[in-house]
This record gives sequence, C-alpha cells and structure tokens, in this order.
Amino acid sequence: MTKTYNHTTYALLGILTTDCRTGYEIKQLIDQSLNHFWKISYGQIYPTLKKLVQAGLATVETTAQDGKPDRKEYFLTAKGKEALQTWLEQPMKQIPTERNEVILKLFFSRHQRTEPTLALLQDYKQQLQERYATYQSIEALITQSYKQSQDASYWLYTLDFGKRVTKATIDWCDVTLADMQTEKE
Repeated sequence: MTKTYNHTTYALLGILTTDCRTGYEIKQLIDQSLNHFWKISYGQIYPTLKKLVQAGLATVETTAQDGKPDRKEYFLTAKGKEALQTWLEQPMKQIPTERNEVILKLFFSRHQRTEPTLALLQDYKQQLQERYATYQSIEALITQSYKQSQDASYWLYTLDFGKRVTKATIDWCDVTLADMQTEKE
C-alpha cells in the first residue's frame, strides 16, 4: 500500500518540480502563486522539507557560503515524483468548503444595524477588486515571462479559476448590496 501524506507535503513535492530549490525560493513561489488558493505557512516549509528527505521523496545538497548560512537545495527523487503522481491521480474525496468570515457575519447580520453590514460588503467588494487586479498582473507576468514553461498553461488554468470566482463574488456583492439598499428604503 502506498503511504499517504498531507496536502502540504504534496504541495512541496509539486513545487520541487519547478526551478525552486531552496526554502526561500519555495516560500517566494508560495507567496506569489499558491497562497491565492492554498495556504502554507513559512513555519511548515522547512519541517516538511526535512520529512521529504527522511522519507526519500527528496534529496538535499548543502553548499557552504562565505559569511552566510549554508545553502540547502532540495531535489525531487524518483520516489517523490511517483508519490506526487499517485496523489495527482487520486479522485477528490470531497468538494472543498471555503471558510469565509464575511459570509458568516452576513448570515447573522439580522442582529445588527444595516449600515455595518453594508460597509462590510463594500469593503469586501473593494478587496475582491484589488485581488482581481492582482490576478490580472500575475496573468500578464505568466504570459510574458513564462510562456515557454511547460507549467504555464496549468498555472493559467488555476489563475482563470481564481479570476472567475473573484468576478462572480464581486457580482454577488453588487446584487446583495443593491438588494439590501432596496430593503433599507
């Protein structure tokens, strides 16, 4: 039977298929891309990398640097590639559910004045518009700088998902705000 790992393990195995080799480079990639749909804290990276090496899923090469800590570069092993591929081929166990504080507050907003709820939704909409602009910038970066990468089309697929969900949520904010304004009058 194949051993299963947590999603952070699989995320780092996937990251090691890119040119990211050090903990710092991995953190940069997470902050610039994965963090929009999958959260991994900085404190999880090094312990997980250590576990990958211990499990034979990755190797580490240490290089001494003058006046700096040793540079550790991580590389996926054949066993690591196999574990990643096995996980990628597994069917989804359940549809993911989003934890959304705005929706939770809205659910109970009958118990407060309308104005704070309207302000909450307007602020949410503004943040979503900023996120959408960020996604557009990322899309431009990928299409300009990484179009030759074999991963680029898959990165754009996940980015398109984020853009569509964000756009739909902005539209939902507009409808909900308009409806609440009408009820208030």
